Amino acid sequence: MAKETRRKDKPADAGSGFDAGLGGILKGLAGLVEKLGEIAESGQEVSDTTEIHGEGKEVKGIYGFTVKVGLGNEKTRVEPFGNIRRDSKTGRSVVQEIREPVVDIFEEDDYTLVIAEMPGVTADDIQIEAKDDLLTIYAERGDKKYRKEILLPGSVSKEKIAVSCNNGITEIKCVK
Repeated sequence: MAKETRRKDKPADAGSGFDAGLGGILKGLAGLVEKLGEIAESGQEVSDTTEIHGEGKEVKGIYGFTVKVGLGNEKTRVEPFGNIRRDSKTGRSVVQEIREPVVDIFEEDDYTLVIAEMPGVTADDIQIEAKDDLLTIYAERGDKKYRKEILLPGSVSKEKIAVSCNNGITEIKCVK
């Protein structure tokens, strides 16, 4: 499977808020729709990330998405990640303290493998919760905080979950 990754680092003016950075993201979605048409038949993956900086070089917000276009009967999936969300009350974009990591799920015959990208954390920083078919990943180390809920294809018990972490890449193996 071919993969095309584009990365944009656009610092937003710290005084103008985060809408300026999100406006650039939204403008880029039009180009993404065109690109999806081009890659729909080949089963490629497109990913885009934008960082929004505050005063200085400190990253204040990260928003990204991965679009996976499958072959045959597989559906196209858009999977967002980062820590920028739309406030349901005001409609404005806000930067949350907790980031949503990039996650890939692989369904094998006897287990489900979840791979999460959480830079800056170790295996000791990761907490896993499993309830029926819902897997929740939480990790915290210093100012790095991640949380993601994943709907698995079937029910899994915590006793049948193995977690490993190496250089920010977390592998969670859920045995069926």
